[in-house]
Amino acid sequence: MNPSPVDDRTASASAHEQHPNQFALLKQRRFAPFFWTQFAGAANDNLFKFAFTVMVTYQLSVSWMPPSLAGLVIGALFILPFLLFSATAGQITDKLEKTRIIRFVKDFEIVVMLIAAAGFVMGNAAILLGCVFLMGLHSTLFGPVKFAYLPQALNERELTGGNGMVEMGTFVAILLGNVAGGLLVAMPQIGHTAVAVACVGLALIGRLVAQWIPKAPATDPNLVINWNPFTETVRNLKLAHGNIVVFRSLLGISWMWFFGAVFLSQFPSFAKDVLHGNEQVASLLLVVFSIGIGVGSLLCEVLSRRQVEIGLVPLGAIGMSVFAIDLYFASRGLKEVSSPLSAAEFLNVAAHWRVMADLLLLSLFAGLYSVPMYALIQLRSQPTHRARIIAANNILNALFMIASSVLAGALLAAQFTVPQIFLFTGIANAIVAFYIFMLVPEYLLRFYAWVLSRIIYRFKVRGDEHIPTQGAAILACNHVSFVDAVLLMAASPRPIYFIMDHRIFRVPVMGWIFKLAKAIPVASQKEDPATYEAAFAHAAKVLRDGDLLAIFPEGGITRDGELQEFKGGIMKIIERARADGLDVPVVPMALTNLWGSFFSRIEQGGAMVRPFRRGMFNRVGLNVGAPMPASQVQPATLRARVAALLKA
Repeated sequence: MNPSPVDDRTASASAHEQHPNQFALLKQRRFAPFFWTQFAGAANDNLFKFAFTVMVTYQLSVSWMPPSLAGLVIGALFILPFLLFSATAGQITDKLEKTRIIRFVKDFEIVVMLIAAAGFVMGNAAILLGCVFLMGLHSTLFGPVKFAYLPQALNERELTGGNGMVEMGTFVAILLGNVAGGLLVAMPQIGHTAVAVACVGLALIGRLVAQWIPKAPATDPNLVINWNPFTETVRNLKLAHGNIVVFRSLLGISWMWFFGAVFLSQFPSFAKDVLHGNEQVASLLLVVFSIGIGVGSLLCEVLSRRQVEIGLVPLGAIGMSVFAIDLYFASRGLKEVSSPLSAAEFLNVAAHWRVMADLLLLSLFAGLYSVPMYALIQLRSQPTHRARIIAANNILNALFMIASSVLAGALLAAQFTVPQIFLFTGIANAIVAFYIFMLVPEYLLRFYAWVLSRIIYRFKVRGDEHIPTQGAAILACNHVSFVDAVLLMAASPRPIYFIMDHRIFRVPVMGWIFKLAKAIPVASQKEDPATYEAAFAHAAKVLRDGDLLAIFPEGGITRDGELQEFKGGIMKIIERARADGLDVPVVPMALTNLWGSFFSRIEQGGAMVRPFRRGMFNRVGLNVGAPMPASQVQPATLRARVAALLKA
């Protein structure tokens, strides 16, 4: 068998027409075998771990591991290899062809599951704890491959959908694995044997499907591996810190795993001691939680227009806190029962539906929170060391998850109830999320742009494939309203640096937003020569750095709704770029139907005078034209291109 190689940019700009949604990827060989391989592995991990947790919580009496701490101990032991070996796994993934690594990992899984099968049949907790560590090692080796493979197999506009599918698949696998583990281990007399057979069977299925994954070439084949996990861990973290947005996104993802680990580890105790349910209720909670994550992950592509939309991250963080806090109130004062409730009996109590709704919604928002962050890291990490960046993410995840186990254990020891731990976590999430968004204001800016373009306006973008996903470019657009820049932000998968009239920075709220976006203030040469020169110097640096620069060549917002003459500032930007040895393309753009909206100047009293002049949810648009070579750009020709786009 000779699988065809996967190219770094397998899908072209026409992928939108070829693959109208993320589910179409399941028909593609570049994605489907990989998806089902990781699905089988995640299902096996969780079937094994949850069956073991239920066994020591409800069935075995292990003096050295009390039931209330069983979930924490198993969870901590599973993630310990992430802390110890992620750095090494990242190097191996960057150095070697990825399919080779995947198949080795699946072979290793078969061996571990055969040992675990013996542990279940004998009812030996010590053997099973050893297998928990080994399965953690299996996942440690697979983690960097999992997320480094996707950017090689998918293009930028498929990354959000692909990550959403993987995240959904992972949590559906968690759902099925946990449900199967809980049900199988509870079977009278044959439960332990059934779990053993299922674990080995899933490992074999995963290895079989892995044979069809196409090759993904090594991104750094000349890398010399440092086998010292401690020094390499430090090096990986420094490497990740080289891109501050990526590094802080790693911290954001790690916090999400801290948040999720608290809930997942406490479900058995929560079901037993707070909800007064049996093993079926513990499984039901995991079903609800996993469905929520899956739905949230799939919604990301729908809500992001098939681009990496980190504006969803603040929305996700808000929902996580709101429903985690409400879960505390929903679980207070539930009536005690004489015997543990079955799932059917649990569902017959009206008060329990609020508990399930909170779990569903907090996990749904966790999906909205995590998927864009993963896609951002994949998109903005250098391909040559992408796996090591992901390994750094796994290291941080491990640290945060171990910290969550330690903190939850300390709170339990301090006589906190499980609902109180959920309350504490929800409040902490709000504080941490606010701190991260202040450190990386791009998340808040994108959130504001997302709200404006999907709630205040109904914003449609045509020709967005012409917005470059890599390299420097100048975006030239007509200027109709005070929110033009925000709408352009919403249309682009990458950050944009705007050159804007210095007076707009004095507009309440909008000025603060543009300062946060690091927009470049410009004044006329006669009015303020220093600001004029500084603006063009800053613009030249943006292009040298390979970023997107946006300019409104009219020099100000239209006062009559008509396209004004283009000024010569864009020519000075192009000349400076040429002096730096850059031939930067210019992308013409036209905002449509904004004249007469709340943020335009149609009213005699100025902008923002009659908020509902055109009602709610105005239809507005952006038409993006094909890039123009810099050598063909003149103010008049560029204006003609924009004018044509206005009529398109």
